[in-house]
Amino acid sequence: MKRFNLVLGTVLIAAGAVSCKDEAKETAEHNVDHYVVFVDSVNGLDAAERAANWAAIDAEYHAREMEAEAALTTLENDEAAAKRIEESKTKYDGVKMQAENDAKAKMEANASSGTPLADKFFGPGNVVGNDMTFSWVNKDNILDVYTKFYETFDAEKDEYSRQDLDKVKAWYEALDARKNTVEKEGLSSEDNGKIANIKLKFAPKFRWERLTAKGEENQDAKDKAN
Repeated sequence: MKRFNLVLGTVLIAAGAVSCKDEAKETAEHNVDHYVVFVDSVNGLDAAERAANWAAIDAEYHAREMEAEAALTTLENDEAAAKRIEESKTKYDGVKMQAENDAKAKMEANASSGTPLADKFFGPGNVVGNDMTFSWVNKDNILDVYTKFYETFDAEKDEYSRQDLDKVKAWYEALDARKNTVEKEGLSSEDNGKIANIKLKFAPKFRWERLTAKGEENQDAKDKAN
Protein backbone atom coordinates (compact mmCIF):
# COMPACT_ATOMS: atom_id res chain seq x y z
CA MET A 1 0.00 0.00 0.00
CA LYS A 2 2.76 2.36 0.89
CA ARG A 3 4.51 1.71 -2.43
CA PHE A 4 1.23 2.32 -4.29
CA ASN A 5 0.77 5.63 -2.53
CA LEU A 6 4.30 6.69 -3.50
CA VAL A 7 3.68 5.75 -7.13
CA LEU A 8 0.32 7.57 -7.08
CA GLY A 9 1.96 10.66 -5.58
CA THR A 10 4.59 10.67 -8.29
CA VAL A 11 1.92 10.48 -10.98
CA LEU A 12 -0.06 13.36 -9.43
CA ILE A 13 3.05 15.55 -9.20
CA ALA A 14 3.89 14.80 -12.84
CA ALA A 15 0.35 15.62 -13.90
CA GLY A 16 0.49 18.86 -11.95
CA ALA A 17 3.77 19.79 -13.60
CA VAL A 18 2.31 19.12 -17.04
CA SER A 19 -0.74 21.17 -16.15
CA CYS A 20 1.39 24.12 -14.98
CA LYS A 21 3.52 23.87 -18.10
CA ASP A 22 0.42 23.89 -20.31
CA GLU A 23 -0.96 26.90 -18.42
CA ALA A 24 2.32 28.81 -18.78
CA LYS A 25 2.41 28.05 -22.49
CA GLU A 26 -1.18 29.17 -22.90
CA THR A 27 -0.43 32.43 -21.09
CA ALA A 28 2.61 32.98 -23.29
CA GLU A 29 0.54 32.43 -26.44
CA HIS A 30 -2.06 34.91 -25.16
CA ASN A 31 0.68 37.51 -24.54
CA VAL A 32 1.88 37.16 -28.12
CA ASP A 33 -1.71 37.48 -29.36
CA HIS A 34 -2.32 40.55 -27.21
CA TYR A 35 0.85 42.19 -28.55
CA VAL A 36 -0.08 41.57 -32.18
CA VAL A 37 -3.67 42.74 -31.67
CA PHE A 38 -2.51 45.87 -29.83
CA VAL A 39 -0.19 46.88 -32.69
CA ASP A 40 -2.98 46.27 -35.21
CA SER A 41 -5.34 48.46 -33.17
CA VAL A 42 -2.77 51.29 -33.02
CA ASN A 43 -2.28 51.00 -36.76
CA GLY A 44 -6.05 51.33 -37.21
CA LEU A 45 -6.33 54.64 -35.35
CA ASP A 46 -6.57 57.85 -37.33
CA ALA A 47 -3.57 60.19 -37.20
CA ALA A 48 -5.25 62.77 -34.96
CA GLU A 49 -6.26 60.20 -32.36
CA ARG A 50 -2.78 58.68 -32.34
CA ALA A 51 -1.17 62.10 -31.91
CA ALA A 52 -3.47 63.05 -29.03
CA ASN A 53 -2.70 59.85 -27.10
CA TRP A 54 0.79 58.99 -28.30
CA ALA A 55 2.57 59.03 -24.92
CA ALA A 56 0.10 56.54 -23.44
CA ILE A 57 0.15 54.40 -26.59
CA ASP A 58 3.94 54.17 -26.63
CA ALA A 59 4.12 53.28 -22.92
CA GLU A 60 1.51 50.54 -23.37
CA TYR A 61 3.32 49.24 -26.44
CA HIS A 62 6.62 48.76 -24.62
CA ALA A 63 4.88 46.89 -21.78
CA ARG A 64 3.21 44.50 -24.23
CA GLU A 65 6.41 44.14 -26.23
CA MET A 66 8.29 42.97 -23.13
CA GLU A 67 5.57 40.41 -22.36
CA ALA A 68 5.66 39.09 -25.93
CA GLU A 69 9.44 38.74 -25.97
CA ALA A 70 9.41 36.99 -22.59
CA ALA A 71 6.76 34.62 -23.99
CA LEU A 72 9.23 33.32 -26.59
CA THR A 73 11.28 31.69 -23.84
CA THR A 74 8.24 29.80 -22.57
CA LEU A 75 7.29 28.88 -26.11
CA GLU A 76 10.85 27.62 -26.62
CA ASN A 77 11.51 30.15 -29.38
CA ASP A 78 8.55 29.10 -31.45
CA GLU A 79 9.40 30.28 -34.99
CA ALA A 80 5.83 31.18 -35.90
CA ALA A 81 5.42 33.26 -32.75
CA ALA A 82 8.79 34.94 -33.30
CA LYS A 83 7.81 35.84 -36.85
CA ARG A 84 4.50 37.37 -35.70
CA ILE A 85 6.34 39.47 -33.13
CA GLU A 86 8.91 40.73 -35.67
CA GLU A 87 6.19 41.61 -38.18
CA SER A 88 4.33 43.58 -35.52
CA LYS A 89 7.53 45.38 -34.49
CA THR A 90 8.10 46.46 -38.09
CA LYS A 91 4.51 47.62 -38.37
CA TYR A 92 4.74 49.61 -35.12
CA ASP A 93 8.04 51.23 -36.13
CA GLY A 94 6.31 52.56 -39.25
CA VAL A 95 3.40 53.94 -37.24
CA LYS A 96 5.78 55.48 -34.69
CA MET A 97 7.81 57.21 -37.41
CA GLN A 98 4.65 58.67 -38.91
CA ALA A 99 3.40 59.84 -35.49
CA GLU A 100 6.75 61.51 -34.71
CA ASN A 101 6.85 63.20 -38.12
CA ASP A 102 3.29 64.49 -37.63
CA ALA A 103 4.18 65.82 -34.17
CA LYS A 104 7.31 67.54 -35.50
CA ALA A 105 5.40 69.14 -38.38
CA LYS A 106 2.72 70.39 -36.01
CA MET A 107 5.30 71.81 -33.60
CA GLU A 108 7.11 73.63 -36.41
CA ALA A 109 3.85 75.01 -37.76
CA ASN A 110 2.85 76.30 -34.33
CA ALA A 111 6.28 77.85 -33.82
CA SER A 112 6.32 79.67 -37.13
CA SER A 113 3.62 80.95 -39.44
CA GLY A 114 0.86 79.87 -37.09
CA THR A 115 2.12 82.34 -34.47
CA PRO A 116 0.70 85.85 -34.95
CA LEU A 117 3.72 87.55 -33.39
CA ALA A 118 6.15 85.68 -35.65
CA ASP A 119 4.00 86.50 -38.67
CA LYS A 120 4.22 90.20 -37.85
CA PHE A 121 8.00 90.19 -37.56
CA PHE A 122 8.87 87.90 -40.45
CA GLY A 123 5.77 87.62 -42.63
CA PRO A 124 3.37 84.67 -43.05
CA GLY A 125 5.02 81.55 -44.45
CA ASN A 126 8.55 82.40 -43.34
CA VAL A 127 9.36 79.57 -40.96
CA VAL A 128 11.03 80.51 -37.69
CA GLY A 129 10.88 77.05 -36.13
CA ASN A 130 11.99 75.94 -32.67
CA ASP A 131 15.62 75.76 -33.78
CA MET A 132 15.47 79.31 -35.19
CA THR A 133 18.10 78.63 -37.87
CA PHE A 134 16.50 81.12 -40.31
CA SER A 135 17.69 78.96 -43.21
CA TRP A 136 15.48 80.95 -45.60
CA VAL A 137 17.43 84.15 -44.86
CA ASN A 138 20.19 84.80 -47.41
CA LYS A 139 22.47 87.58 -48.68
CA ASP A 140 19.76 88.85 -50.99
CA ASN A 141 16.92 89.21 -48.46
CA ILE A 142 18.60 89.66 -45.08
CA LEU A 143 18.44 93.49 -45.23
CA ASP A 144 14.69 93.30 -45.87
CA VAL A 145 14.31 90.89 -42.95
CA TYR A 146 16.15 93.23 -40.56
CA THR A 147 14.20 96.22 -41.86
CA LYS A 148 10.82 94.54 -41.34
CA PHE A 149 11.92 93.28 -37.93
CA TYR A 150 12.93 96.75 -36.76
CA GLU A 151 9.93 98.58 -38.23
CA THR A 152 7.52 96.09 -36.66
CA PHE A 153 9.18 96.45 -33.28
CA ASP A 154 9.32 100.23 -33.47
CA ALA A 155 5.64 100.52 -34.42
CA GLU A 156 4.28 98.15 -31.77
CA LYS A 157 6.88 98.20 -28.98
CA ASP A 158 4.49 99.73 -26.43
CA GLU A 159 2.10 96.78 -26.83
CA TYR A 160 4.55 93.97 -25.99
CA SER A 161 4.44 92.02 -22.75
CA ARG A 162 7.57 90.79 -20.98
CA GLN A 163 7.00 87.35 -22.56
CA ASP A 164 6.69 88.91 -26.03
CA LEU A 165 9.95 90.77 -25.51
CA ASP A 166 11.66 87.53 -24.50
CA LYS A 167 10.62 86.05 -27.85
CA VAL A 168 11.77 89.16 -29.73
CA LYS A 169 15.16 88.95 -28.01
CA ALA A 170 15.55 85.25 -28.92
CA TRP A 171 14.61 85.92 -32.56
CA TYR A 172 16.94 88.91 -32.80
CA GLU A 173 19.90 86.95 -31.43
CA ALA A 174 19.16 84.03 -33.78
CA LEU A 175 18.90 86.43 -36.73
CA ASP A 176 22.27 87.91 -35.78
CA ALA A 177 23.74 84.40 -35.72
CA ARG A 178 22.35 83.81 -39.20
CA LYS A 179 23.91 87.12 -40.34
CA ASN A 180 27.36 85.81 -39.39
CA THR A 181 26.81 82.93 -41.81
CA VAL A 182 25.36 85.13 -44.54
CA GLU A 183 28.36 87.46 -44.38
CA LYS A 184 30.57 84.56 -45.50
CA GLU A 185 28.18 83.85 -48.37
CA GLY A 186 28.70 87.21 -50.05
CA LEU A 187 26.68 89.83 -48.15
CA SER A 188 27.46 93.18 -49.76
CA SER A 189 29.27 95.83 -47.71
CA GLU A 190 26.46 98.29 -48.49
CA ASP A 191 23.74 95.99 -47.08
CA ASN A 192 25.98 95.13 -44.13
CA GLY A 193 26.34 98.83 -43.33
CA LYS A 194 22.57 99.38 -43.48
CA ILE A 195 22.01 96.42 -41.15
CA ALA A 196 24.56 97.89 -38.73
CA ASN A 197 22.56 101.16 -38.64
CA ILE A 198 19.36 99.23 -37.94
CA LYS A 199 21.06 97.41 -35.05
CA LEU A 200 22.26 100.74 -33.62
CA LYS A 201 18.68 102.06 -33.59
CA PHE A 202 17.16 98.83 -32.28
CA ALA A 203 19.47 98.14 -29.32
CA PRO A 204 18.66 101.16 -27.07
CA LYS A 205 14.93 101.00 -27.81
CA PHE A 206 14.81 97.33 -26.96
CA ARG A 207 16.76 97.82 -23.70
CA TRP A 208 14.31 100.53 -22.66
CA GLU A 209 11.25 98.41 -23.40
CA ARG A 210 12.69 95.46 -21.47
CA LEU A 211 13.47 97.72 -18.52
CA THR A 212 10.01 99.33 -18.40
CA ALA A 213 8.26 95.98 -18.94
CA LYS A 214 10.13 94.53 -15.98
CA GLY A 215 9.20 97.54 -13.85
CA GLU A 216 5.54 97.22 -14.79
CA GLU A 217 5.65 93.50 -14.04
CA ASN A 218 7.11 94.15 -10.57
CA GLN A 219 4.50 96.84 -9.88
CA ASP A 220 1.70 94.48 -10.90
CA ALA A 221 3.07 91.85 -8.54
CA LYS A 222 3.13 94.38 -5.66
CA ASP A 223 -0.43 95.51 -6.43
CA LYS A 224 -1.69 91.94 -6.36
CA ALA A 225 0.14 91.24 -3.10
CA ASN A 226 -1.55 94.24 -1.51
